[in-house]
Amino acid sequence: MATVQMVEYDEASARVRKVYDEIMATRGIDFVPNVWKTFASHPPTLERVWRELQDVMAPGRLDALTKEMIAIAVSATNGCEYCVWSHTAAARKLGLDDEMLGELMAVAGMFNQTNKLAQGYQIEVDELYRNVAKGPAKA
Repeated sequence: MATVQMVEYDEASARVRKVYDEIMATRGIDFVPNVWKTFASHPPTLERVWRELQDVMAPGRLDALTKEMIAIAVSATNGCEYCVWSHTAAARKLGLDDEMLGELMAVAGMFNQTNKLAQGYQIEVDELYRNVAKGPAKA
């Protein structure tokens, strides 16, 4: 149960309804998901998060499925049940199957483990990794 009163569509201000309408149209759904009804308890947060989400998830070098898979992995790592379910549903619509989800969870789990070990040991980063990760030198 949310820590604030969720804002239902019929009770929403015009400001909030505008965002709700955009969410439903963009997602191709006929309901307002609970996460957005909860964020609407503070309309500036609702608007900001929706706008930023649109920017981040917009078409780019990464395709939509890859972005949703990253969202699943981060959500699982952060322990956000709501986000795991919602992004898994979105990824399923884009073609995510059980085998892909299994691989995704294996990769996320592996790197959670190795990251924690590296943090615990306070391992110094190899200079070669730093140089290569910076990308090609710009002229």
